[in-house]
Amino acid sequence: MTPPFAPRALQDSRRHAVRRIGLLQPLHWLALGWRDLRACPLPGLLHGLLLASFGLLLALLAHRQFWLLTGAFSGFLLVGPILATGLYDVSRRLQRGEPAGLGHALQVWVPRDGRLVVFGVLLAFAGTGWVVTSAAVITGLSPQPITEPLQFLRRVVLAEQGWLFELWLAVGALLAAPVFASTVVAIPLLLDRRIGILGAVFTSWRAVLENPAPLALWAVLLTGLTVLGMLTAMLGLVVVAPWLAHASWHAYRDLVAPEQA
Repeated sequence: MTPPFAPRALQDSRRHAVRRIGLLQPLHWLALGWRDLRACPLPGLLHGLLLASFGLLLALLAHRQFWLLTGAFSGFLLVGPILATGLYDVSRRLQRGEPAGLGHALQVWVPRDGRLVVFGVLLAFAGTGWVVTSAAVITGLSPQPITEPLQFLRRVVLAEQGWLFELWLAVGALLAAPVFASTVVAIPLLLDRRIGILGAVFTSWRAVLENPAPLALWAVLLTGLTVLGMLTAMLGLVVVAPWLAHASWHAYRDLVAPEQA
């Protein structure tokens, strides 16, 4: 049975046309994101510094519970889009030729719009769910305790027998794929236009279904660059996180056509 609010959300979504893009368009988004970061570096670098500091703190607190650490960093990828909301507004202002700075990025976090707050809470639940699921898979199925990175590498990633690592990856992909499809344009869309949460999610899914190959490439780029940032003792996130945030704004602008007058 279709929920009564679903037809209204679908109608809300269809007011925002989705465009088809080329396979390599995500590379153009990265170029535009880098341009925005260079044009207005302070909000982005502070954003990246906070994320890198949080990652280091998490690593220090959970370094003896590596099963928790792997899930926490994977969960970070799920909630990352909502954390970049202020930088979407910076890119929007730069695109319009308006002044953009740290104050504008911070204004977005003033809780005037309940839609972004609710969406952020939902993403936090998704991230928490993955942390718990990841911990359950690693601790429940590993034949030996996993407390350190080298133990995870030897006993899970490089294990000669068993399918624990493959199962862990499959479960992660099963959760990450719908979250990515639901957020790829939803948060910039909520920031930029008057649309309900479910309507924004439907629009995001329509964008993915219309452009499966380019957005699969985009997902790989987002994940790969974020992991590279983490592997540099989190220091790379200072630049990578805002770069990807600005690029995500341009992904939204390419994928969702302007509103009709």
